[in-house]
Amino acid sequence: MVSDDQGPDGSPIVVAIDGPAGAGKSTVGRAVAARLGLEYLDTGAMYRAVTCAALRRGLDPADEHDIAELSETVSLDVAAGQNGAMVLVDGVDATIEIRGREVTSAVSAVAANSRVRAELVRRQRRWVAEHGGGVVEGRDIGSVVFPDATLKLFVTASPRVRAERRVAEIGGDVAEVEASIIARDRKDSTRSDSPLAETSDAVLVDTSEMGVDEVVEHIVGMLAP
Repeated sequence: MVSDDQGPDGSPIVVAIDGPAGAGKSTVGRAVAARLGLEYLDTGAMYRAVTCAALRRGLDPADEHDIAELSETVSLDVAAGQNGAMVLVDGVDATIEIRGREVTSAVSAVAANSRVRAELVRRQRRWVAEHGGGVVEGRDIGSVVFPDATLKLFVTASPRVRAERRVAEIGGDVAEVEASIIARDRKDSTRSDSPLAETSDAVLVDTSEMGVDEVVEHIVGMLAP
């Protein structure tokens, strides 16, 4: 197996994970990073952090200019925690706040801002350079941010399975959650800037009938020489 945090050509290992919401990307990403001895970055938390910063300042998330300016100046610190990303915004803990309803309802507008995406891509590339590789999860990771990643994964699961997992975590009605997931998939796949799409060189990993340990073993095995 590839070791010492290096790929077959001696370059740092970068595992890029994309896929629809609720497919288990974060859980799998953290577990793969732990197995490989790499750092893990949840890039979605970065977009939520910018959204949080905007709301704290009373800015309109849909104001493209103001939000873009904010993304280029705000202090963000995203680190892997046991149960998800630990996030500081301007030095203040926002780990719980970024997962709240207000941020969740506003983050799509922020993530669709081209200047915000360009700035956060720059920060993501810097993060990987500073950490000597890593497991990076989020939109455009394999297609735009790290087109030369050691391994590109598109992690997915059926809408029904994703809904059942979500309900198991936070409660609710499976049918309603499934309908919401299907609607979000459609929105994410058809938006003009950075739509959800599986790249031709990504490995499809369907977690519908697989446990986390099985998925991790499958992915780690792909990095064997």
